[in-house]
Amino acid sequence: MAVSGGGRGRRERVGIDELLVRVRAGYERVGPEEAAAAAARGALLVDIRYAALRERDGLIPGALVVERNELEWRLDPQGSHRAPQAVSHDLQVVVICNEGYASSLAVDSLRQLGLHRATDLTGGFQAWRAAGLPVAL
Repeated sequence: MAVSGGGRGRRERVGIDELLVRVRAGYERVGPEEAAAAAARGALLVDIRYAALRERDGLIPGALVVERNELEWRLDPQGSHRAPQAVSHDLQVVVICNEGYASSLAVDSLRQLGLHRATDLTGGFQAWRAAGLPVAL
C-alpha cells in the first residue's frame, strides 16, 4: 500500500522484517568463522554495539569500535572524519552488532557510500562468542 510522503511523492509502507529481507538480498552475510577468516586476510571487523553491551560481553580483539551513529562518518574513505582504517571503497568490512539485525541496516548504508564489500555477521557478537572465537573481557 502506498501512502503520501507529505508532498514528497509516494512511499511504500514496509515493516522492519520485510526491510531486512530486502536489504540482505543485496549481499552475502558471513558466519563467525568466515568473519574471523576474513579478518585474518585483512578485512576490517567493525563493532557497532553500544557501550553497555561491550562492557557486559567484551570485545572482539582487533575490531574497530564505532558507535552506530558515527559509522558512516568514520568509514567513508572520502570523509574528513574517517577512521585511519577507512582507506578505500574496496575495503572489506564486516559489521557486527549484538545479534545481527542493526548491522544489516548499517551495511545497507555503507554500501550506499560505495563500500561495495561491506557485509555483516549473521547472529552478531552473540554468534561470535557462541562459536568460541576470541573475546577480550
